Amino acid sequence: MAIAAPLASDRSPASKPATTRVAIAGATGFAGQELVRILARHPAVTLTTAMSSAATSAPRPMPALARIWDGEVVPLDVDRLVATADVVFLALPEAASAELAPLLVDRGVRVVDLSGAFRIRNEADRQRWYPATRALPAGTVYGLSERYRDAITSARLVSNPGCYPTAALLAIEPLSAAGLLDGSIVIDAKSGISGAGKTPSERTHFSENHGSVAAYGVFSHRHTAEIEQELGAPVTFVPHLVPLDRGILETIYAGLRPGTTAQHVSETMHAAYAGAPFVRLTNAELPEIKHVAHTNFCDIGWKVDDTRGRIVLVAVLDNLVKGAAGSAVQNLNILLGIDERTGLL
Repeated sequence: MAIAAPLASDRSPASKPATTRVAIAGATGFAGQELVRILARHPAVTLTTAMSSAATSAPRPMPALARIWDGEVVPLDVDRLVATADVVFLALPEAASAELAPLLVDRGVRVVDLSGAFRIRNEADRQRWYPATRALPAGTVYGLSERYRDAITSARLVSNPGCYPTAALLAIEPLSAAGLLDGSIVIDAKSGISGAGKTPSERTHFSENHGSVAAYGVFSHRHTAEIEQELGAPVTFVPHLVPLDRGILETIYAGLRPGTTAQHVSETMHAAYAGAPFVRLTNAELPEIKHVAHTNFCDIGWKVDDTRGRIVLVAVLDNLVKGAAGSAVQNLNILLGIDERTGLL
């Protein structure tokens, strides 16, 4: 005889020990729903509240998450966030995060922000790309976990990196830091449609995307500034929209410093990520989007042309997980001082 699984509402509250309280603002977007899915099953936290992105929204359930989290998404309420959470995740548009995050930080709540509002440190660049952000609150840390792990532990506001920059920086930064690159860097990036967010537009319409690939944001995409900030070098970044629901693949072209060999590249990459549980190096076996879909992994492979001193790297990740919600939870784990794999593997 089949035995029905117990509903989430049937489980005893006493079955889970006291944990860190977390809340989500913007839980109905693509990244917000991924956050709910991960945090509802995270053993070290209790998801106390999931809110929409506006105070005027009507409460609503999320059928796709039934028996994972049976709570109701309620309207945005700052006072309730402060009262019910130790850490708040913001999966909101940039302007909304720019307004809300400083209020939460000032009231003693730690924040993980998934928007771009607090990523750019240079004031002039920030005003160009994120004009709603007047200043970075004290204790703001750029949240590329693999690079800023130590700083994240004491952060008051973690500014989660963008999906495109995450793949690009994880692939390029170790080689750049080691001085192995020479000349221009070109990043050819392709993203599934969910990377454009949940608000529909002509660009994300099924009939416009099906059977097509389109470049966009050439010399005008805000993620260029984020990548260049972290590399300290100019790049040519060209994103493309492809007819997939999720996933990013970036093909990166660069020159190598004279005398640099494939062995130098391999040793540098493996040394950089020896302690990184969510970076998988595939060496000359180039990775594919399907290898990382629905996971928090970033897979990186490369080919080196020793004769011409060139390298091509390929980096793939799931834009909604390692490019958004998953890396945000990875940063939460670092904030809490627990194994950063918790709730993600």
